[in-house]
Amino acid sequence: MRRNFSSRARELSGGDVIIVSIPKSGRTWVRTFLCAYFCQRRGYGFTLEPERYEDSAIPRIVYSHDLFEHRTKGNLWDRLRSKYLIPAKELRRTKIILLARDPRDTFVSLYLQMTRRDPGTREKFKQKTVSDLLRDERFGIHAIVGTMNDWMDEFSHRPDFTLIRYESLRASPAEQFCNLLATVGEKKLDMSLFQAALDFSEFDNMKKLEAAGAFDSKILRAGDVRDPESFKVRRGKIGGYEDYLSAEDRQYATDALTRLDPRFGYEPHASVLG
Repeated sequence: MRRNFSSRARELSGGDVIIVSIPKSGRTWVRTFLCAYFCQRRGYGFTLEPERYEDSAIPRIVYSHDLFEHRTKGNLWDRLRSKYLIPAKELRRTKIILLARDPRDTFVSLYLQMTRRDPGTREKFKQKTVSDLLRDERFGIHAIVGTMNDWMDEFSHRPDFTLIRYESLRASPAEQFCNLLATVGEKKLDMSLFQAALDFSEFDNMKKLEAAGAFDSKILRAGDVRDPESFKVRRGKIGGYEDYLSAEDRQYATDALTRLDPRFGYEPHASVLG
């Protein structure tokens, strides 16, 4: 039931586009690019919150973790009010973009965020090993796969639904971000601004800006500048989960991937570079 009775419903409403994702799927990268492009196009300074300019020429993009946050974040009262769910009426009228990433990489990045970066993580989760959290009912890889499948079931029949894969963005960012702008509604692309936005949102530049505290939002602030694993912009490595999971855990994660809807395009035993 998608009835959001909380004050947060307003933040999730009124968008021209809604981008939905599991946490740590590359959303900050996408958001940085889009904000850089539209802020430059209108002659404004960069911000991750361009709505503050109150400029109707900048599309309002709602970013949400939707079902995943509903199932993992907050207390019982938050869930009863559906605080983190996008209201049904907003989904009916708005374009939906689902940003996907290999659940194995997503899980490892989420684990590091919870244990090294997020001060709001409950102590019992901070004490879990990566192996324990991988199997956790709420935050583990099966929960990630299940939520992705639920979104695909809910949205895939719609003509205004678009699936974007993080791995495709990394493989050909110029082509994929060009397509993304078209989906958002940018009819006439300014190529000089486009390239500038690509350069600005490039990983190394974002890491430098985060380390320097240059962003105007807590979204892009390192948990501890001395700890590279506490950065929001961390590695972005495709297949990086292999560096953190034991052979047994890698097998467990790969087995979980066999339950993922094949329309996402992640073959459990195949390369995810394309």
